Amino acid sequence: QVQLLESGGGLVQAGGSLRLSCAASGLTFTSYTMGWFRQARGKEREFVSAISQRGGLTDYAGSVKGRFTISRDNAKNTVYLQMNSLKPEDTAVYYCAKIRSTTDWAVRRSVGFYDYWGQGTQVTVSS
Repeated sequence: QVQLLESGGGLVQAGGSLRLSCAASGLTFTSYTMGWFRQARGKEREFVSAISQRGGLTDYAGSVKGRFTISRDNAKNTVYLQMNSLKPEDTAVYYCAKIRSTTDWAVRRSVGFYDYWGQGTQVTVSS
Protein backbone atom coordinates (compact mmCIF):
# COMPACT_ATOMS: atom_id res chain seq x y z
CA GLN A 1 0.00 0.00 0.00
CA VAL A 2 1.50 3.29 -1.11
CA GLN A 3 1.61 5.97 1.54
CA LEU A 4 2.90 9.53 1.28
CA LEU A 5 3.25 11.62 4.42
CA GLU A 6 4.03 15.33 4.22
CA SER A 7 5.45 17.43 7.02
CA GLY A 8 7.08 20.80 7.55
CA GLY A 9 4.25 23.20 6.89
CA GLY A 10 3.42 26.11 9.15
CA LEU A 11 2.99 29.84 9.53
CA VAL A 12 5.80 32.08 8.33
CA GLN A 13 6.21 35.76 7.57
CA ALA A 14 6.72 36.98 4.04
CA GLY A 15 10.34 36.57 3.03
CA GLY A 16 10.80 33.58 5.28
CA SER A 17 11.58 29.96 4.49
CA LEU A 18 10.11 26.53 5.06
CA ARG A 19 11.22 23.04 4.11
CA LEU A 20 8.58 20.47 3.31
CA SER A 21 9.28 16.75 3.47
CA CYS A 22 7.36 13.83 2.01
CA ALA A 23 8.16 10.35 3.26
CA ALA A 24 7.07 7.56 0.94
CA SER A 25 6.44 3.90 1.68
CA GLY A 26 4.96 0.90 -0.09
CA LEU A 27 6.58 1.60 -3.47
CA THR A 28 9.86 1.29 -5.32
CA PHE A 29 10.68 4.93 -4.72
CA THR A 30 13.50 5.16 -7.26
CA SER A 31 11.15 4.15 -10.09
CA TYR A 32 8.95 7.22 -10.01
CA THR A 33 8.95 10.91 -10.66
CA MET A 34 7.60 12.73 -7.61
CA GLY A 35 5.73 16.00 -7.65
CA TRP A 36 4.62 18.81 -5.38
CA PHE A 37 1.30 20.53 -5.93
CA ARG A 38 -0.62 23.14 -3.99
CA GLN A 39 -4.20 24.20 -3.59
CA ALA A 40 -5.24 27.57 -2.27
CA ARG A 41 -8.72 28.06 -0.85
CA GLY A 42 -11.26 28.35 -3.63
CA LYS A 43 -8.75 27.50 -6.35
CA GLU A 44 -7.83 24.41 -8.30
CA ARG A 45 -4.85 22.28 -7.40
CA GLU A 46 -1.79 23.48 -9.30
CA PHE A 47 1.64 22.14 -10.17
CA VAL A 48 4.57 23.45 -8.14
CA SER A 49 7.55 21.22 -8.88
CA ALA A 50 8.64 17.75 -9.95
CA ILE A 51 11.80 15.66 -9.81
CA SER A 52 12.75 12.63 -11.88
CA GLN A 53 13.53 9.20 -10.49
CA ARG A 54 17.20 9.82 -9.68
CA GLY A 55 16.96 13.59 -9.37
CA GLY A 56 18.65 14.41 -12.65
CA LEU A 57 15.67 16.37 -13.95
CA THR A 58 13.67 19.00 -12.11
CA ASP A 59 10.86 21.31 -13.14
CA TYR A 60 9.21 24.31 -11.53
CA ALA A 61 6.15 26.41 -12.05
CA GLY A 62 7.04 29.90 -13.17
CA SER A 63 5.62 31.41 -10.00
CA VAL A 64 8.13 29.57 -7.78
CA LYS A 65 11.17 29.23 -10.03
CA GLY A 66 14.23 30.69 -8.38
CA ARG A 67 12.65 30.56 -4.91
CA PHE A 68 11.81 26.88 -4.43
CA THR A 69 14.12 23.88 -4.75
CA ILE A 70 13.01 20.28 -5.03
CA SER A 71 15.29 17.41 -4.06
CA ARG A 72 15.05 13.76 -3.10
CA ASP A 73 16.97 11.31 -0.97
CA ASN A 74 16.36 7.87 -2.45
CA ALA A 75 18.07 6.16 0.47
CA LYS A 76 15.40 7.64 2.75
CA ASN A 77 12.46 7.41 0.31
CA THR A 78 11.90 11.11 0.88
CA VAL A 79 11.32 14.11 -1.37
CA TYR A 80 11.81 17.68 -0.17
CA LEU A 81 10.68 21.14 -1.16
CA GLN A 82 12.82 23.99 0.11
CA MET A 83 10.80 27.19 -0.08
CA ASN A 84 12.60 30.52 0.25
CA SER A 85 11.48 34.13 -0.12
CA LEU A 86 7.93 33.09 0.60
CA LYS A 87 5.09 35.37 -0.44
CA PRO A 88 1.49 35.61 0.82
CA GLU A 89 0.36 34.17 -2.51
CA ASP A 90 2.23 30.95 -1.68
CA THR A 91 -0.35 30.28 1.03
CA ALA A 92 -1.98 26.92 0.27
CA VAL A 93 -2.17 23.29 1.23
CA TYR A 94 0.85 21.57 -0.28
CA TYR A 95 0.64 17.97 -1.49
CA CYS A 96 3.26 15.54 -2.63
CA ALA A 97 2.32 12.94 -5.19
CA LYS A 98 3.64 9.92 -7.03
CA ILE A 99 3.38 9.88 -10.80
CA ARG A 100 1.33 7.08 -12.31
CA SER A 101 3.91 5.48 -14.58
CA THR A 102 7.66 5.22 -14.67
CA THR A 103 7.70 6.82 -18.13
CA ASP A 104 5.51 9.84 -17.40
CA TRP A 105 8.09 12.67 -17.13
CA ALA A 106 6.46 14.42 -20.11
CA VAL A 107 3.20 14.81 -18.19
CA ARG A 108 4.76 15.75 -14.86
CA ARG A 109 2.73 18.99 -14.61
CA SER A 110 -0.65 17.26 -14.98
CA VAL A 111 -2.64 16.51 -11.84
CA GLY A 112 -4.42 13.64 -13.56
CA PHE A 113 -1.22 11.67 -14.14
CA TYR A 114 -0.47 11.27 -10.43
CA ASP A 115 -2.09 8.31 -8.72
CA TYR A 116 -1.14 8.62 -5.06
CA TRP A 117 -1.28 11.75 -2.92
CA GLY A 118 -0.35 12.70 0.58
CA GLN A 119 -2.81 14.25 3.01
CA GLY A 120 -1.36 17.72 2.53
CA THR A 121 0.39 20.21 4.77
CA GLN A 122 -0.77 23.78 5.30
CA VAL A 123 1.60 26.63 4.47
CA THR A 124 0.49 30.10 5.52
CA VAL A 125 2.54 33.17 4.66
CA SER A 126 1.61 36.37 6.46
CA SER A 127 2.29 39.80 5.01
